[in-house]
Amino acid sequence: MSNKRREFLKLSGLAGLGVVGTGFKGLSLEEQNKVLAQSKRSHTQRFNMSGYAAPKLDVVRIGIVGLGSRGPGAVNRLSKIEGVEIKALCDLLPEMVNKVVKSLEGTSHTPDTYSGSSYAWKEMMDRDDLDLIYIATPWEWHTPMAVYAMEAGKHSCCEVPIAVTLEECWQLVETSERTKKHCMMMENCCYDFFELMTLNMARDGFFGDVFHGEGAYIHDLLGLNFAKDGYQDMWRLKENYRDGNIYPTHGLGPVCQAMDINRGDQMDYLSALSSNDFLMKAHAQELAKTDDFYNSYATKNFRGNMNTTIIKTKKGKSIMLQHDVSSPRPYSRLHLLSGTKGMASKYPTPGISTGHEGWLKAEEMKALEEKYTPEIVKKVGEMAKKIGGHGGMDFMMDWRMIDCLRNGLPYDQDVYDGALWSAIAPLSEWSVANRSNSIDVPDFTSGAWKTNSPVDLTLNGGGTTGVNV
Repeated sequence: MSNKRREFLKLSGLAGLGVVGTGFKGLSLEEQNKVLAQSKRSHTQRFNMSGYAAPKLDVVRIGIVGLGSRGPGAVNRLSKIEGVEIKALCDLLPEMVNKVVKSLEGTSHTPDTYSGSSYAWKEMMDRDDLDLIYIATPWEWHTPMAVYAMEAGKHSCCEVPIAVTLEECWQLVETSERTKKHCMMMENCCYDFFELMTLNMARDGFFGDVFHGEGAYIHDLLGLNFAKDGYQDMWRLKENYRDGNIYPTHGLGPVCQAMDINRGDQMDYLSALSSNDFLMKAHAQELAKTDDFYNSYATKNFRGNMNTTIIKTKKGKSIMLQHDVSSPRPYSRLHLLSGTKGMASKYPTPGISTGHEGWLKAEEMKALEEKYTPEIVKKVGEMAKKIGGHGGMDFMMDWRMIDCLRNGLPYDQDVYDGALWSAIAPLSEWSVANRSNSIDVPDFTSGAWKTNSPVDLTLNGGGTTGVNV
């Protein structure tokens, strides 16, 4: 962590919120004990945010913080959604803000700007004319900013993961329940086309009882993570000092929705195992031979290249997750659902099977697509592909969130989902540090999972928000 970032956290009163000290491989004994205690923590639900419909907003006034990697794309997508007013933009670096402001020329959006100060984002969030704060900053800022936004009377949404410690997960849940403000982790993979179709199929019972799911984030980021112009202050590389599944939500989110986790079933415990690091330290040492900039990284220990985490649910179902961002492998999120009547698998090519004979033929797949394509895809899928954002799933996610706010509908992903899916990272770190022993997974719903309703795949009560392409 850079001195500037440490000073920022100190000045803004966030150093005690669990965001400092994540840059070490392996957990100290004190940190292990803290994770273990937090995993067993109980909670009395103050208000159930699952299924909560906030008052309608005809116009959603948005402030966006973090304009480096993901933020500019979010600004572009949001600027095209009817009923959105981008009121404010914030980034630590003024040049990033100015660049995004210029991109909005010719639109109806003329946001105020905030930058260059450790308190800039707080000043923006303290405004009384914002409804939603959109957070696209480095991970360590996610929870502090989301909590501050809710405390300031705003709904919050945040890039993944929404928390890096169990303490942060609990803090998000407690704040959202107390303020009755939405807190959504923007897990865009839940809005990818195959994932939405197979979720609809699972809802209809096509796969029977879905008893096993698999997800992953396998993405060769070795070059990007070590690039000087990749992530500010090399923050994402430094996250890889932590040994566990530190980025679990892309593969996990769609599986959890198909298996009704937090809405009919709940995680019980997990175990995790990491390989050794065969690539990252060696790459740092190779770079250091010709560039002194990498000398400090050449002495560090990095996470194992592949982490495998397995989860058991309260109803006896299983989930397998994998994380690898340094091996020379094709990209895969390993979306797989296995049920008593059939299965679906997305990678390396999308397929559906109902028996050991093999995959359904192209014409059979086409018939399934026609039957099970959800309403949201029929409504904005083609526009989403044109506007972009990971093939359109980013736009469908943003559009759905805005449409829910404008029509007073519950979110598809609530604070309990964001907390639970993010909690896999510290829990898996604990398991890796303890020879893959199992550890309990906290129930952030306080038992409400037994009666919470599944995610609604219809557009009932909504679907009224237009798009300006």
